[in-house]
Order: sequence, then structure tokens, then C-alpha cells
Amino acid sequence: MTPRALVLALGLAVAGALPSAADPLGDALRGAELFERQCKACHQIGPGAINRVGPRLNGIFGRRAGALADFTYSKSMARMGADGLTWTLETMDAYVKNPKALVSGTRMNYRGLKDDAARGALIAYLREFSDRPQNIPEAVPTARRSDRDLDPAILALKGDPEYGEYLSSECTTCHQADGSDQGIPSITGWPEEDFVVAMHAYKQKLRPHPVMQMMASRFNNDEIAALAAWFAKLD
Repeated sequence: MTPRALVLALGLAVAGALPSAADPLGDALRGAELFERQCKACHQIGPGAINRVGPRLNGIFGRRAGALADFTYSKSMARMGADGLTWTLETMDAYVKNPKALVSGTRMNYRGLKDDAARGALIAYLREFSDRPQNIPEAVPTARRSDRDLDPAILALKGDPEYGEYLSSECTTCHQADGSDQGIPSITGWPEEDFVVAMHAYKQKLRPHPVMQMMASRFNNDEIAALAAWFAKLD
């Protein structure tokens, strides 16, 4: 153990919150260090944790997104919770890797943690403060499924906005083309990558809304790219 890790471990032990490094998800001690560097500015976890810029993270696993009554969430996070998004190993892994994959309008100013081992360590640490729940349905080997990763070639597709306009009637049945928000989030002016990532998260059933899962499943990769190009250009 490095001197820094030893100091951190001793500090956690004094606080009564020493994590176990022997978690099959990853090294929880390393996760504690990652939390200190990347998360602590906005979030607290452990004994005495309170809400800060972001909500406290005690008991996060098994909890519905946007569920803490004493914290004001973004409209996007509250909507995802209303849709049924619950924090499990799989959804937390996807969110930490790329927050916008699950919650497009999240206020969390974090670009994501791409390294699988580092992400597993951080999640192992977070789980220490959720009573290490046994009812999380995902087995450890499937918590970071490679088939969930979006092929970079999909993100590299250049969509045809004219074709996207033709397809857009599938979307504007519910979403307002003028960008107004009438109980359904606006998708006008979205960055193309955010649109593509969100649609594929519905296709993979990471995002829980059943109607959107059905709609996304009807579009192929080129059609999603075309829709992204069309909505991105609308003011």
C-alpha cells in the first residue's frame, strides 16, 4: 500500500468507514482515493454525510434516481427517476462511465470515468455505504458488459439531416419540434453525440422508459444518426 493510501485508510478507519479491498468489483481502497479526488468536491458519503452540490450517496444502491426528499434534483434526473431508473451495479457503471448516457440533462459536471478497473474500484467503495446489498440482481461478471459499450464507429456516423427530418414525425408525435417543454423533455438542439448515446441507451434498456425503448429499437444506426443531425440543427 502506498503511503497516501495508508493515510487514507487510517482516516477512514478512525471514521468507522474502512472499506474492504477484497471486493470482486474492484479495490475499494483505490475507490476511496478516487472518490477523494474526483467526487468529494460535490458529494459526501459515509457517517454524517450531507447533501452538497450533489446529493449524499449513502444507500445509493437499490434507490430510485432522484428519490431523496431533501435534495433538489435537476428536472432531467427527476424525470429519469419517474421513468423508473434505479441505481444498480449496471446502471451505476453506465452513469459513472458517461453520465449523459443515462441522464442527458444532468447537472453533474463530470465527463465520466472510462477505465474499467478504476470504475469498478469506485463502485466497490460506494457500495460499502449501501449495506453491501445482496438483492442487486446483476452478477459481478455482467456489471460491466462489453456488449453495452457503444462502438466508436456508431458515434462516427455522419447523419443525413434531410433523412432525419423525414423520420422525425416518429419523434414529434410527443416531443415538440419548436423546443418547448410540455411535460416531455425537449430534444431540439441536442448535440448529436448526446442524442445518439441516449437512443442507444434506450435500445440497450439501460434507460427504463418502455415507450422510448420500443421507439429506439425501431431505428437502425444510420437512422439514429440522421435524427441526431436533424434535431441538432433546429433552433
